[in-house]
Amino acid sequence: MSTNDISLQKGLTSQEAENKQEEFGKNTITAGQKNTTLHRLREAVVNPFNIILILIAVITYFTDVVATSRPDYLTVIIILSLVFLSSLVAFVQSQRSNASAEQLSKMISNQADVWRDGQLTEIAIDEIVPGDVVRLSAGDMIPADVRFLTAKDTFVAQSALTGESNPVEKFGEMKNKQSDALTDLQTIGFMGSNVVSGSATALVLATGNDTYLGSMAKTLSGDRAKTSFERGVGSVSKLLVRMMLIMVPIVFLINGLAKNDWASALLFSISIAVGLTPEMLPVIMTSTLAKGAVSMSKHKVIVRTLGAIQTFGEMDILCTDKTGTLTEDKIVLEKYMNLHGEEDSRILRYAYLNSSFQTGLKNLIDLAIINRAVQNNLQDRLNEYTCVDEIPFDFSRRRMSVVLMNKSGKRQLVTKGAVEEMINISSFIEMDGQILPMDEKTKQAALAIYEKHNAEGLRMIAVAKKDEVPTKEVFGVTHESDMILIGFVGFLDPPKESAKTAITALREHGVRTVVLTGDSEGVAVKVCNKVGVNTSHLLTGSDVEKMDEASLLNAVKTCDLFAKLSPSQKERVVKTFQLAGHTVGYMGDGINDAPALRQSDVGISVDSAVDISKETADIILLEKDLMVLEQGVIEGRRTFGNIVKYIKMAASGNFGNMISVIVASIFLPFLPMIPVQLLTQNLLCDFAQMGMPFDNVDNEYVKKPRKWETKSIQSFMSYMGPLSSVFDILCFAIMWWAIGANKPELASLFQCGWFVFGTVSQVLVIHMIRTEKLPFLQSRPSLPLLLSTLAVAVIAIGVAFTHLAVGIDMIPLPTSFAPWLLLILVGYFLFAQLIKKIYIKHYGEWL
Repeated sequence: MSTNDISLQKGLTSQEAENKQEEFGKNTITAGQKNTTLHRLREAVVNPFNIILILIAVITYFTDVVATSRPDYLTVIIILSLVFLSSLVAFVQSQRSNASAEQLSKMISNQADVWRDGQLTEIAIDEIVPGDVVRLSAGDMIPADVRFLTAKDTFVAQSALTGESNPVEKFGEMKNKQSDALTDLQTIGFMGSNVVSGSATALVLATGNDTYLGSMAKTLSGDRAKTSFERGVGSVSKLLVRMMLIMVPIVFLINGLAKNDWASALLFSISIAVGLTPEMLPVIMTSTLAKGAVSMSKHKVIVRTLGAIQTFGEMDILCTDKTGTLTEDKIVLEKYMNLHGEEDSRILRYAYLNSSFQTGLKNLIDLAIINRAVQNNLQDRLNEYTCVDEIPFDFSRRRMSVVLMNKSGKRQLVTKGAVEEMINISSFIEMDGQILPMDEKTKQAALAIYEKHNAEGLRMIAVAKKDEVPTKEVFGVTHESDMILIGFVGFLDPPKESAKTAITALREHGVRTVVLTGDSEGVAVKVCNKVGVNTSHLLTGSDVEKMDEASLLNAVKTCDLFAKLSPSQKERVVKTFQLAGHTVGYMGDGINDAPALRQSDVGISVDSAVDISKETADIILLEKDLMVLEQGVIEGRRTFGNIVKYIKMAASGNFGNMISVIVASIFLPFLPMIPVQLLTQNLLCDFAQMGMPFDNVDNEYVKKPRKWETKSIQSFMSYMGPLSSVFDILCFAIMWWAIGANKPELASLFQCGWFVFGTVSQVLVIHMIRTEKLPFLQSRPSLPLLLSTLAVAVIAIGVAFTHLAVGIDMIPLPTSFAPWLLLILVGYFLFAQLIKKIYIKHYGEWL
């Protein structure tokens, strides 16, 4: 069957499509996916924390069961219970996070135009099957591997697959040699590429894993570049692991030499290693990011990649397009005028013919023209013409043309586009019913009309025609020459009432709004003045083109408005802001925004955007409004804040424990805690932190962008770590002298004292670290965090002062220790608050 036969069939029937869906499955790539339930279960169970626990369980089994006359299974059972509980928590949190991500992803979907049952129908891309005939236009993602049936000036960007920076033209007829590579075939389009300009129809050859992209997915193992947050978490984890690797041998040698019990010393040092490992970090991070994503979705902000949440909170420059973001996105045709500036219905008629007969993506300007023409009862004019050909819009020409033929067979080229570009291709001008050559005088007269209305805030589009058109069937860009400029159409897109409030709110939260628009200066200045964007310094695309890197780097310090930019110039401006040390967000929804979206640190688009913009963006807004964006920024900072709380707490706590254990190992004639006690304490503290993702964050914290600072964590450790060690040693002293647990036979009593103080103080420090204010009184924790910490504190005290202590080889504490425990906990609280004030005074911040 030839491709022409296929195109005439107008695609598949619904029944054929359903049968093929059963045969080939959904049009999604699953090869190489790791996010399966089995994979998440394996990740929850097989991790360094559990491996060490299982190793200790095996060693304990041999020492407490096999090599003794009185087998004791309790320690082995407790350790294996810890493995089960920690794995269960990690798996449940991972499942919840995955369910949240899947639910959010269903809220946005890319669509494709497909012929089904002889009609053009919009369906979800994953429902496309081999044999479908799809219609493609500028901005569309190519939804599968396709064979082009017809193509009109169709240029496709396939750099993601081939590395080619320039778009390649596609054709309906084969123009290749047999020796050409698969990706060089000019009649074939690949899933993952996108249409830059033109229009086409294509036959779907392969879907899902059977596509070229799907075959690549099976072999690709490289991960995306890490964000600053991921790099920061990695650096802290490496720091803690290095500390652990240094400390474990030291503790092992000190205890082995001092106590001459090398087996116990080995178990103790391995248990210390477990205690120093931030094993809850993946769980806390995943659940915090998932919770943040769900919270953001309530503000109509959908996160496509969880890691983007932190970058969103880090953003300090928001580059945004003007149309629809700062304006109502309800373009109304205000004026249609000849070159004297007088209303002329002929200009509307020509613009209407151009907009109606084009087959590509009809934008808001086209719709506004069509609506006004219908109001003026011009729709019957369409019956007088047939469309012979069209030259689709692209962002380098900034215009589009149709070739029309009337009933008498006369052909005419009608073009509309950006004023400067239209003047450049016009050799004539129509004034007072006469066709005059375009000289400097007539050109300036036309420009004066344009500039007058442009300064009033109207977006101006020029209309031109050409009567001498050759009798051929295929036309190209070269035919757009020697045009006759006939008039202008002016549009009004009023600023949103909420835009000024939103920009002010973003500024108060440390985010500077910069407008990057393809519109002319007059319209851009008018809108920006109304919404509060600084227009005292303005640069156009031609200005940017002339600047070298150093000049532009200096200009972005003060310029908040860039007008008449091409897509590549938008990308360059974003890159320059990044070179200046800023974290840049870019908000756009058109195909011309795709390069800048890809370049930015966090790409932001809307659900109504073209496919390529949605696919490139990290964050999708369900509502095209900057107020929605401001709420998302705040949520991003809250999410980041809760993760930083855990990391600072884990890092400082582990550093303090290192000092305490070394001191105890040197001076005590017995181990300060045995492995099963250390591991139980470790698990209790982990459960206390489970409420952290749901914690409240102080309003002061979200007022400014937050970047990852590894040095800040090291500074924090150097203050809070030694403080916890001082009170650990104070606890040792009380147990030794006040309680009298100073003999090897009373080691279990001593261990019980440090167990309860260590656990409750770790719970207390969560509330100290979570806010720079006075905890509970000036800053209240969330209910989940309050309940998780309170429950763990009660359990620890209940175990230590009752016969439950025997279960983990401890002697219950006498009630006489209770006042001492209260005293050192209050002391720790007061001194921690004092250290907090000193730290904030020195560094200017807490978290």
